[in-house]
Amino acid sequence: MKTYNINFSEKKPFLEANWYSIDWEKAEIALLEQIRPESAGFVPSVKVKLLYNNEGISGIFYVEDKYVICARTENMDSVWKDSCVEFFIKPFYDKGYFNFEFNCIGILYASYILDPERTENGFKDFNLFSKEDCNKVETISSLKNPVEPEYADSLNWTLQFFIPFSLLEAYTGKCDFENTNEWSCNFYKCADESSQPHWISWSPVVELNFHAPESFGKLLFEKYR
Repeated sequence: MKTYNINFSEKKPFLEANWYSIDWEKAEIALLEQIRPESAGFVPSVKVKLLYNNEGISGIFYVEDKYVICARTENMDSVWKDSCVEFFIKPFYDKGYFNFEFNCIGILYASYILDPERTENGFKDFNLFSKEDCNKVETISSLKNPVEPEYADSLNWTLQFFIPFSLLEAYTGKCDFENTNEWSCNFYKCADESSQPHWISWSPVVELNFHAPESFGKLLFEKYR
């Protein structure tokens, strides 16, 4: 099973979408190298770093991309159809997981999913984030404007986010790190409506379905390992 060691940093990284900032020097790098066979042609290179402090989790993706498309401009739009990176996290083994999905200009789609069995309405048991919830997630991207039509040439972009623990705890209850220092997670990259659609993950999934918590890797919090 894949394992990511998330290190503690007293200083929250400055929100500037700078992959090379010294603020990230303590962070391990995870590479997204599991490519679903349904992907077509070009596949981007993607890597991610995480850090945490007492307030929450910071993350940053770096994408070496092509065939970039980005049409969604409002939180809770279908951002997975755009050039998109995703962070799925499950704080407790016996509770639900969160899907944080960001298109390449930082627009967010997120929910808390208790039962990922597919239904006509999405999932068997889930809670969509409100606009207020979305506003609690800080995001910034190196790309600022929608990309329409698709941009076929090389285009590298960086997406940074911060997720407060208080937002997660509103759904799961208190995050007790001393007793639950091991969470689970996965990282993804997709672009469903690109002319070169692709689906990439950090920890492999057994089918074209990112909502597979049984395929998540380990997330170990440094201060409590």
